[in-house]
Amino acid sequence: MLEEAGTERLTLSFYQYAQIGNPQLFRDHLFLTWNPMEVLGRIYVAYEGINAQLSVPAPRFEEFKAHLDQVPFLKDIRLNIAVEQDLKSFLKLKVKVRDKIVADGLNDSTFDVTQKGQHLNAEGFNDMLSNPNTICVDMRNHYESEIGHFKGAVTPDVDTFRDSLPIIEKDLEDLKEEKNLLMYCTGGIRCEKASAYFKHKGFKNVYQLEGGIIEYTRQVKDNDLENKFVGKNFVFDERRCERITDDVVAHCHQCGALGDTHVNCANEACHLLFIQCESCQGKMQTCCSDACNEIIQLPLEEQKVLRKGAHNSNKIFKKGRSEILKYKNQ
Repeated sequence: MLEEAGTERLTLSFYQYAQIGNPQLFRDHLFLTWNPMEVLGRIYVAYEGINAQLSVPAPRFEEFKAHLDQVPFLKDIRLNIAVEQDLKSFLKLKVKVRDKIVADGLNDSTFDVTQKGQHLNAEGFNDMLSNPNTICVDMRNHYESEIGHFKGAVTPDVDTFRDSLPIIEKDLEDLKEEKNLLMYCTGGIRCEKASAYFKHKGFKNVYQLEGGIIEYTRQVKDNDLENKFVGKNFVFDERRCERITDDVVAHCHQCGALGDTHVNCANEACHLLFIQCESCQGKMQTCCSDACNEIIQLPLEEQKVLRKGAHNSNKIFKKGRSEILKYKNQ
């Protein structure tokens, strides 16, 4: 349907921490306004604000932006326009009410979430990254940083954002007063909360990349700056990634060859996210194992019978974690 419409679309994201009195009412307002505009995407609304990743028909962008400006806490909000555009980045509109706009596992009542770290633009981030007194930390998950990261950054081997916070705090405990703590993530939202948390925990010099990797890439291009990010930027939509540089810093999880293409296992009962090179994709038919490859050869109705009543494996959520991924587990 998207292809038949023949309309160019813009993939973008934004977030804002704000006090929303009635998240359900606000959620309904957004859906009823955006659905007629043919907006597609995944939007989370909570008492603490909004986190949105979506695609808008290009001819209706000004109409969409005008609506955002009508919401007081979203007026003139920075929109992170995707580095690489794709007509099918999102396939439906989902606006959901959540307890939090990012699952961080923190009790916000124990610290002031407005006392954030200092925001840095791309040029300031580059300067801080070059400072020998700086420790740069990737606030993303292992499967994100595996395919791309800033040069010299610490990349915690974690499955979720909430897992990274206590690990970073423990590892940098003795450096909290003397080192610059420099953080980055995809679009900036995780660093907003993390920077306030680390300041609460006694870190004296806390900095964050404003707008994340997406905005950094735009500024680097527009201002002809040195690009200190290598590889791909993982994104949470149908594209799965944006190519930032030609560097390939990851390996196929099945054979170990250079590769940075994420796929989901073709067996719907598995759906494991992992890195697979072109050779293994052809050989394994985009499956993570011989067992899954055998299953997809069965008639669709037999596959449905096998799936019936069974919950999807938690391997889906432990992205890139499975005993069958031999190279990943070496």
